[in-house]
Amino acid sequence: MRIAAAQFTCVPADVSANVEQMTALITEARMQGAEVVVFPELALTGYELEAVLTRRDLWLRADDARLDAIRAGGVASVVNCPVITDEERPAIGTLVFGADGELITTYRKQYLFEHEQDVFVAGRHDGRFELGGLRFALATCFDNHFTDLVSRGAADGCDVHLASSLYGTGGGSEELATVYPGIAKDFDLHVVVANHVGPAGAWTGCGRSALWAPGGALLAEADADRPMVVTAEFG
Repeated sequence: MRIAAAQFTCVPADVSANVEQMTALITEARMQGAEVVVFPELALTGYELEAVLTRRDLWLRADDARLDAIRAGGVASVVNCPVITDEERPAIGTLVFGADGELITTYRKQYLFEHEQDVFVAGRHDGRFELGGLRFALATCFDNHFTDLVSRGAADGCDVHLASSLYGTGGGSEELATVYPGIAKDFDLHVVVANHVGPAGAWTGCGRSALWAPGGALLAEADADRPMVVTAEFG
């Protein structure tokens, strides 16, 4: 199975504009033969915490009509965004749509980073799904720094670890290049990370979305300064 990591510069707090960009990247991923494409953390809104806190129109459900173009893209898509919960705050959620547009699963970020705790509620359950004979584990950015979460995926028979993330220029690029190949090496998993590139709230995404083989060998890596899709064959 060929899997893609997609990076782009989000339009702040504009779901429709970001869907348009993501749809174009899905088309590119499909043209490269990808069956799954992974997007960065809070890809649908950008990493705009103040806007998310004050605007409920930025909180989404899987059946939101604004996501129709993503669901119709013909590629399984891993889409991270603020999701509506039963509480007064949203969660940082990952919606996984199949190539047919149906919702496969939803995951909510369990480890919230600092200021995220004032905006979002934490998830309580791990994310899993199966596709094309592979078993996938889901994680979002800070989640990936907690060995217990990653190890549960490996123990649960997962083959691939998928991460939607935001790492910034400066120290973030070194962190990204350490954490994810470390997961591939230590847990013998295929690993995919989709990162922001360019302005992302208070940060500047450092790009470098990438895919690693079990053992930690780098298979493909995006540039640091432009939107793009990178793919690799897994399985």
